[in-house]
Formats: sequence, structure tokens, C-alpha cells
Amino acid sequence: MRFRFGELLVLGVFLFAAAVTVVVVVPRSASSQAGWSGPDWTQTPYGPLGPADRDLLVRVRWAGLWEIPAGRWAQDRAGSGKVKDAGMHLVEDHTKLDAAVRELAAKLAVPLPDQPNPDQRGWLDEMAPLRGADFDRVFTARLRDAHGKVFTFVSAVRAGTRNSLIRDFAGQAVDVVMKHMTLLEGTGLVDYSALPTPAV
Repeated sequence: MRFRFGELLVLGVFLFAAAVTVVVVVPRSASSQAGWSGPDWTQTPYGPLGPADRDLLVRVRWAGLWEIPAGRWAQDRAGSGKVKDAGMHLVEDHTKLDAAVRELAAKLAVPLPDQPNPDQRGWLDEMAPLRGADFDRVFTARLRDAHGKVFTFVSAVRAGTRNSLIRDFAGQAVDVVMKHMTLLEGTGLVDYSALPTPAV
């Protein structure tokens, strides 16, 4: 009697385990392709190109259009050697990144802007008359804030893009943005209390 009870117990445990490990399988064609087609998507030899991919190229181009002149100004207008050094890296890195984004956009037929956006023009206008410590403070605040915002976006595109060219480019952009945030923080002028609180 004990033996039969043991057999029933083992069978019951087995059936329970089988019941809780049932997996619903969704065909790959039905799930993985969802949202990858339509007027906002372009099929390329490098994978689908979506709205966020195009937005990445536009944002990187915009970054160069205002960060390169701001970095040049830092060479003449900054009072801090660390701000001048950060500005020099901005010019060098964004000059290379700008050449890369224009080449990639041409390959993927993505139109790019040729002027900074209104916010960026406003930041340049704010910096233009400043010198010394005032320039250092505004330069660091505006650029660190901008890099923090674009870092989140570029990382998300790098994590989720379906296009191999965009994936490689986003990886390069993440490295550049992280380097610049670190340089700006190294000036000792970043007011962390003014940065947006990370979302949970």
C-alpha cells in the first residue's frame, strides 16, 4: 500500500511540474516582424530602418552643428583649462562623428539638417557674449545636460535597432557621449542637483 501511495505521489508531482512549465509558443513570423513594416520603415540590405534609427542620425548631426562651435569658443573664452580641454575633445570627436553620420545618412537615404535646432541656437546665443568663469559655468551646464539626454536615446537605439549599420554607429556614438560626459564632469562645474532624476 505504501509503495502504491509513493507511486501516486511521484506521478502527482510530475504532472504538477508539467502543468506549471507549459510554454505558449508564438510563431516567430508573427511576433518578430510586428511593427517592422509600413510607411515609417524602409527595408535595406543592412536590416529594417525605422523612425528611431533616422532620428539617431538627425540628432547626432544636430549635436555636431552646435557642439563644434561651442568647443571652438571654449579655446578662446574659457577661464578653466579643464573646460578648454573638454572643448578641444568636443571639436575633434564631433568632427569625426559628423563625417561618419553624413556618410551613413547618404548610404541610407536619410536627410540631415544643416543648422542647429532652435534650442541649440539658443544655447549658442547664451554662450556667445560670455568669457571666463561665466562661460565655463554655462558651457558645462548646457553641454552636460544635452549629453545626458542624448545618451539615454542613443543607448536605447543601440539596444533595439534592427539595422546593423545603425547598431555599429550607435555604439560609436555611445562611446563618444560617455567620454564627453566624463570630461565635462571632470571640470568640477556640473551641478548634479539640476540634472533630471532618472526614471524608475
